[in-house]
Amino acid sequence: MGRRILLRFLLAAALALTTMSPAAAQTGSPRVELLLSRMTLDEKIGQLNQVPGGRQRALNSRLDAAALDRVRRGEIGSFLHVAGAAQIRELQRVAVEETRLGIPLLFGMDVVHGYKTLFPVPLALAASWDPALVEQTARVAAVEASAAGLNWTFSPMVDIARDARWGRVVEGAGEDPYLGSILATAQVRGYQGRSLSDDTSIIATAKHFVGYGAANGGRDYDSADISERTLNEVYLPPFYAAAQAGAGSMMTAFNDIAGVPLTAHPELVRGVLRRDWGYDGLIVSDWNAIPELLNHAIAGTPQEAGAAALRGGVDMDMAGNLYSAELKGAVEADPTLLPML
Repeated sequence: MGRRILLRFLLAAALALTTMSPAAAQTGSPRVELLLSRMTLDEKIGQLNQVPGGRQRALNSRLDAAALDRVRRGEIGSFLHVAGAAQIRELQRVAVEETRLGIPLLFGMDVVHGYKTLFPVPLALAASWDPALVEQTARVAAVEASAAGLNWTFSPMVDIARDARWGRVVEGAGEDPYLGSILATAQVRGYQGRSLSDDTSIIATAKHFVGYGAANGGRDYDSADISERTLNEVYLPPFYAAAQAGAGSMMTAFNDIAGVPLTAHPELVRGVLRRDWGYDGLIVSDWNAIPELLNHAIAGTPQEAGAAALRGGVDMDMAGNLYSAELKGAVEADPTLLPML
């Protein structure tokens, strides 16, 4: 999927989930097309930048005058870890009233097993073998989160996990790809409701694409040694189910498979996910994962890391600020990247 299609999705999602009517927020609507035709390269890159308003134990701690100025300059397309209707309303007001194009922001958070009303953790819910119940819990979470101004949850985690040493087993449905697929579908339906333009709907994110739960020795972030057969029969099916259910976004994994990090893996992201499955939603990196391509040693400079993630199919940079800082220079150095924007 070209970045022009991506920007259509981002703009349509922002409009549908905030101030616009459903008809005005369709991806092919005149409003979206007009915005695209007017956007500068800097503004397009800004839409691909997600910045934290704080951390999980210190929400809103990074919301200051400098952050508001970045919004005014069109350098931010999305925030995560912002809590409270008043804070979200002010940021949204600045984005809509004080920027050149008035494009609303998207607000995301890890709404994993409830927002205000807490439910059992996903592994415990999976033990119920009750997809209707799981869908209902996601629906309640979406209603509460959307009432607080959030548009987007980084859930469900659909990683298959068969090593109890891995510390994130509790976030998923366990070891069975069939159960994982059924519950992935249920959660996507619960979060997104009948339409993303509904007031109580939020974007679901199937994560972490792919093989994150197969980390060697259960060591988080470690490499995953997965055969092609196991990848297709065990680890990919829940993501396919989420895609078929219409998940609005997917998150790439921190890990690598056979030495290629998923943050820059065109064969799986552009090939399997986009081309083979026809997935046209938003693909977001995990926290700071694009700068971490330097640690993977597949890039020698931050600019090379940004270009690698872009080529690999990552649409939005979560918390890395690398797209914002480096993509313009990368495009100037390599004009073949321009069509991806």
